[in-house]
Amino acid sequence: MPIAFDIFCTVVDNFGDIGVTWRLARQLHNEGFGPVRLWVDDLESFARICPGIDATQEQQQQQGILIQHWHNDADLEPARVVIEAFACELPAAYKARMQTMTPPPAWLNLEYLSAEAWVEGCHALPSPQGQLNKYFFFPGFTAKTGGLICEQNLLSERMAWQADQAGLAAYWAQFGLAPAAPDELRISLFAYESAAIASLVESWANGSHPVTLLVPVGRALPQVLSAISKESGAPGEHIVSGQLRVVILPMTDQAGYDRLLWSCDVNIVRGEDSFVRAQWAARPFLWHIYPQEEDYHLVKLEAFLTRYLADLPEPAADYIRQLMLALNEGGACDALWQQWPYHAKNWQEHARIWPQQVLTGGDLLTRLVKFLETKI
Repeated sequence: MPIAFDIFCTVVDNFGDIGVTWRLARQLHNEGFGPVRLWVDDLESFARICPGIDATQEQQQQQGILIQHWHNDADLEPARVVIEAFACELPAAYKARMQTMTPPPAWLNLEYLSAEAWVEGCHALPSPQGQLNKYFFFPGFTAKTGGLICEQNLLSERMAWQADQAGLAAYWAQFGLAPAAPDELRISLFAYESAAIASLVESWANGSHPVTLLVPVGRALPQVLSAISKESGAPGEHIVSGQLRVVILPMTDQAGYDRLLWSCDVNIVRGEDSFVRAQWAARPFLWHIYPQEEDYHLVKLEAFLTRYLADLPEPAADYIRQLMLALNEGGACDALWQQWPYHAKNWQEHARIWPQQVLTGGDLLTRLVKFLETKI
């Protein structure tokens, strides 16, 4: 019997594409909509966020998902539902099989997330492909889009985690940290390279309150180390500079990264997957969006900020916009960061209620299943 869902992922941005598709595959399986086969072209990168992956295997099971190494010779029977992530090109032999299936498969292109207004008009539109239609499924922030990936029990699990003081103490202890002091900020940083990072690091080191910066191994780490005059650092290392303590973390799986976001006071995130997970953490966050030609990423950033900041008082909204733009444009952030104490309370309260606002029309899987009911 054919597998119910096939999801295809070309790993382009190390973790963003595979991060989104891996979460969707697991949610489909865990919430009873599977079985699922996830096709991945770069198993080595996949193994960075799913340590159980064996990059030498053609097929393997992970957490109930069948992982299929995607290459030109992989010619298998298509599933009833076919999801190509982010406009990746399906194998020619696979597409030819799809054209002859009875009943025909439901075929979707899971698009990149955007808050731009035009997404509402393009969501769920068909594109004729021979005997089939391929439908564009756009994640988004409004009821007229495909929503955001959010597992059924995620928000309740996050609230329980954040209320468990003994559990948080044990969590911090694994990194060699005591519970945070009353005036201390704990900040996670998983970003691309930006000239703004040095100014943030220097501001924290020279500030009036202690800051603990938790940095997973990645592209931003060399800039953090350079700002405190360190040439290198290894996972597990603590480096102190003035009021700043930098803790270098190893790469972790997605559940571990979620817990990091839930545990910190502020999260600096990048791309698409960590961007969405920072919103579910209900903490203030800065989004370092993936740079695009002609600075189009700034258009996407402004579209999100327009929605995200709509209900905030103007001073707080203006502050958050300036800080997020400075991070993305490589501007100096030291003077902006000094204003954090004046806007923190408004931002924290907004971050707490935002997840419920954006989930009003249902999460992405709920909307996806409802859409598929009309196609299969």
